[in-house]
Amino acid sequence: MRERLENARIVTPAGIHHGSLTIAEGRIVALDAAAPEGAPRLDMGGDLLLPGLIDLHGDAIEKEVEPRPNAFFPLPVALDAIDRRMAAAGVTTAFHGISFAEGELGVRDVAFAETLARALHGFEGAVDHRVHIRYELTDAGSEARVTLLIDEGVASLLSFMDHTPGQGQFKDAAAYGAYLSRVYAKNDAEILDRISAKQAEAGNLVARVQRLADHARPRGVALAGHDDEGTERVAFMAGVGASISEFPLDLATAQAARAAGLVTLFGAPNVLRGRSQSGALSARDAIAADAAGALCSDYAPQAMLPALGVLTGKMELAWPQAIDLLSGAPARAAGLTDRGAIAPGLRADLIRVRQQGRALSVAAVWLAGAQVYGFGARARAA
Repeated sequence: MRERLENARIVTPAGIHHGSLTIAEGRIVALDAAAPEGAPRLDMGGDLLLPGLIDLHGDAIEKEVEPRPNAFFPLPVALDAIDRRMAAAGVTTAFHGISFAEGELGVRDVAFAETLARALHGFEGAVDHRVHIRYELTDAGSEARVTLLIDEGVASLLSFMDHTPGQGQFKDAAAYGAYLSRVYAKNDAEILDRISAKQAEAGNLVARVQRLADHARPRGVALAGHDDEGTERVAFMAGVGASISEFPLDLATAQAARAAGLVTLFGAPNVLRGRSQSGALSARDAIAADAAGALCSDYAPQAMLPALGVLTGKMELAWPQAIDLLSGAPARAAGLTDRGAIAPGLRADLIRVRQQGRALSVAAVWLAGAQVYGFGARARAA
C-alpha cells in the first residue's frame, strides 16, 4: 500500500503544485518526498490530482432502484450500479438521500426506505457510501424508525424536510398538487388527502425536530435543514445544532445561514445549468455573493466535475476555492476530519482528472490509497 504519483498538477489548499505525492498505508505521506523503497511510481502525465469529491446529498440511488415507475431492481444490482456511477463521477464519499415520507413520493415510503438504508449501510463498494436520512416532518409514524436507525449507527446525516404547501419549495396547494400529479401520477383525491394530513401535523413539527436532533447529535449524526426560507427558520435550525442548510430558497436566507455558521448546500446541476430546476436561488448567484458554502450532486452525480469546470472557468474561481466547495467544505460540514483536501496525514482519497480546454474527466480514483477506478484499478483491501 505504498505508491508515488509523479508529474501531477496537485491542487492543495495553498494552490496548484506541480510535483509528486507519496501514499503509504492509505494516507498522504508527503509532497515531493523521495519514493519509498520498492514503491510503484506512476507518471501522471501532467494531469490534475484533486481530493476526492464528497457528496452530502444525492438522490440518484432512487433511479437505480426504480428506473421506471413500479419497476424495482434487486438491491445488489442497484447498489453496484450507483457505486460505479459515483466512482466515475469522482465522488469518493457519497451520502445517499433516503426519504422517509409514508405514502407520499413513489419509491419514498418508509418500509422500503428502511430496507434500502440497511442495505446501503452494509454495502462494501469501491467508494465510501453513507446514509443520509431525509425525514419528512409531517410523517409522524416514521419518527420511531428514524430513531432506531440512528441508534444502530446506520445514519450519518439527518435532514428535516417539510413539503407542506404554503412554504418552502411549494408556495401553494396548486404547485404541490401539480408536482405530485406530474412526477408521481397522484390523482386529485390522493393529493387532497396528503395536503390534509400534512396540515393536521403542523402543530407537532417543532417538538419532533427537537427530539430527533437531541437524539442524533450525541451519536455523531450531522444535521441539516432542507429548503430553508427566512431568518426564523435558519435561527431554529442553528439552535437545534444543524451544520448544513440545504438549498436555501433565496439569497437573504442563504446569507443568514452563512452568518449563523451553517454550510449552505447547493446543487452542482444548478451551477452547470446556470439556474435551479425548481425556480429557486441560482447557485452561481449565491457563489458570486459568497453565500454558497458547498455543492452536492442533488440528482446528478455526473454534474459535479463539470460544475467544477464552470467554477474555475466561466466564474474564474481559484482552484483551491473551487475544489473546497466540492470536497473540503462538505467534509467539515459532516464532521469528517480525515479527508477533504490534499495534505500530509489525510486519507488518500484522490481523483486523477484530465483537462481538455474547459472539459474535465475522471481518469482514475483512489480510496484510502487503493486505486478503485481507472486503468489498472485494484480492489481495495477489506
